[in-house]
Amino acid sequence: MDLVLEQIVDSVGTLTLNRPKAHNALSGFLLDTLIAALERMKAAQVRAVVFRAQPGAKVFSAGHDIKELAPVGRDPLTFLDPLSRTIRAIEEHPAPVIAMIEGSVWGGACELVMSSDLLIASEDSTFAITPARLGVPYNLSGVLNLSKSVSMPLIKEMMFTAQSVTAAWAKDAGIVNYVVPTNRLESVTYELCARICQNSPTVIAILKEELRVLSEAHPLNPKAFERIQSLRRAIYNSEDYQEGIRAFIEKRPPVFKGK
Repeated sequence: MDLVLEQIVDSVGTLTLNRPKAHNALSGFLLDTLIAALERMKAAQVRAVVFRAQPGAKVFSAGHDIKELAPVGRDPLTFLDPLSRTIRAIEEHPAPVIAMIEGSVWGGACELVMSSDLLIASEDSTFAITPARLGVPYNLSGVLNLSKSVSMPLIKEMMFTAQSVTAAWAKDAGIVNYVVPTNRLESVTYELCARICQNSPTVIAILKEELRVLSEAHPLNPKAFERIQSLRRAIYNSEDYQEGIRAFIEKRPPVFKGK
């Protein structure tokens, strides 16, 4: 079964996550497939890319495939991690990437959709950023991706509580561009794509790259980076890291002890 379905109509590409039995959990293979599909969209010179789940999905994506996270003692979120590579593929794609969101978005899938250029969500969509619930030490680039379009107090609330927020809350927070009834989700999304396609693709590509570079213009000295990496290393060597993954697999609340 193809984990990502591809379609191109009127210069607009659509990529549909197709792992429904696993709630579109972001396995390495699925993410590699998504990266390859984006490359094919680039080669086809599409003017916009829509990234979505299956129509009617209750879960857009369950986030990281927890079973694939690195064991204790190894960094679970490296520069070459499949999710990190997919984020970069979305950000560096020359055409606007639009996340059309139906259903709940969990964990790493939040970073995936928030790295898209535009987000359009159905009214019943929800978002939850869950590393604190899983005991996973998020990396600096991931935190930066999540905080680009959200005020610091609101992103802190999402990350510290690990609770789901509604699409309306996400719209007010600046995460989502549009919140629409589910029966209008496709029409609103593709109408936006049509407006994009009326404009110069070369100008849009350079504008996208300029905005990406400016959004990442945050100086970080080597000492601060090493200190953060040391703190992260302590977590992925910890009992809490093991407990978070074990609790998720056993479908029970984790019992964190801070060690």
